[in-house]
Amino acid sequence: MSGPLLCEGRVVIVTGAGRGLGRAHALAYAAEGARVVVNDLGVGLDGTPGPDSPAVRVVEEIRAAGGQAVAHGGDVATTEGAASLVRTALETYGRLDTLVNNAGFLRDRMLVNLDEDDWDAVLRVHLKGHFLPLKHAAAHWRAEAKDGRTPRARVVNTSSGAGLLGSLGQGNYSAAKAGIIGLTLVAAAELGRYGVQVNAIAPAARTRMTERTFADTMAAPGAESFDAMAPENVSPLVVWLGASASTGVTGRVFETEGGRITVMEGWRPGPTADKGARWTPSEAGDTALKLLAEAEVPGAVYGAG
Repeated sequence: MSGPLLCEGRVVIVTGAGRGLGRAHALAYAAEGARVVVNDLGVGLDGTPGPDSPAVRVVEEIRAAGGQAVAHGGDVATTEGAASLVRTALETYGRLDTLVNNAGFLRDRMLVNLDEDDWDAVLRVHLKGHFLPLKHAAAHWRAEAKDGRTPRARVVNTSSGAGLLGSLGQGNYSAAKAGIIGLTLVAAAELGRYGVQVNAIAPAARTRMTERTFADTMAAPGAESFDAMAPENVSPLVVWLGASASTGVTGRVFETEGGRITVMEGWRPGPTADKGARWTPSEAGDTALKLLAEAEVPGAVYGAG
């Protein structure tokens, strides 16, 4: 006999939910009893408008399986789009419990070939597209808490290994994903008093963004093998982080791919030296080299998003 559904009665927003990871998250939340707001602007890999609405197709999948969902096609990197996203949840279902920020696209270039427009576009959709929905959802939850209805709210942000260690040819994407980690830590510290937990994942999975750039790594295996790069492998952790069951977990970053989950520990002090006075440049350099010899070698620059 199956147990109770993990997200029964909760209302969940998932951005960028028309395809890939976002679609997998939306379907997984619905399977656990959540009512889902499926956001997707319906754009191409480079952010230009697409011919149809993938959000509607995901909503139809959820409803066909007996779940509840509504589509939202607004641009979450605009104030009005983000505000209308939160309004859609409140007006349709009367509440909001979980926000999963997932929307994004790539415009990969080596730094010397990276145009300002490509920098701005990627920072806009990833970093601003996280900030604005978070801002509007947090304002609602703060008001609820001040009215004596402290929520058990959850936010799951989407970073990347590129944001943790960098990724060749993805200076814009890496910077945006690193910024999402910083935003996650600040939001967790600021919003805890209002009953909001904020965490981030750094997933590796086959999506439109990765299957072309990293075709060999992301290729699906034979029918009898475990598909480690299937986006559905990431969603169970995302669902748990967005559920009441994750009480007490906030301000954390998890790497997840296939059957592996890793708690990332981030920057922490390593070898140190204190002269107690100002160094000369030569002294500072000699000391830095000695400290580096004692330090751990950093991880390799990522080759996948």
